[in-house]
Amino acid sequence: MFKNPEELKYTKTHEWVKEEDGLWVVGLTDYAQDALGDIVFVNLPEVGDEVKAGEVFSDVESVKAVSDVYSPVSGVVAEVNEAIVDDPSLVNGDCYGAWMIKVKDVSGTDDLLDAKAYEEVCAQEA
Repeated sequence: MFKNPEELKYTKTHEWVKEEDGLWVVGLTDYAQDALGDIVFVNLPEVGDEVKAGEVFSDVESVKAVSDVYSPVSGVVAEVNEAIVDDPSLVNGDCYGAWMIKVKDVSGTDDLLDAKAYEEVCAQEA
């Protein structure tokens, strides 16, 4: 069973997001990191880049494939997690601690799923 913390919101494309001190923190879910396998490369946007809900903002490379990462919200990148660029395996080790970007001036949060709804999405894909 995958961990899906109740306090987070999720997307159907397996990203998580939470609001923290006015910024929205974005990362890959436990389901996503498990499906990808060992992550060996993370490509992140630059601070100041715009992201749009439902559109690709990043890609990750694993031993299995290269996969796009979709933004759960629209806004402006306020911070990127350089630690996962230097050590992509952090995402596999703690996907909810190894966030990817923090977004400010956020909109487009209406389609986010709670943990229960996200678990149903995962069950349909399993």
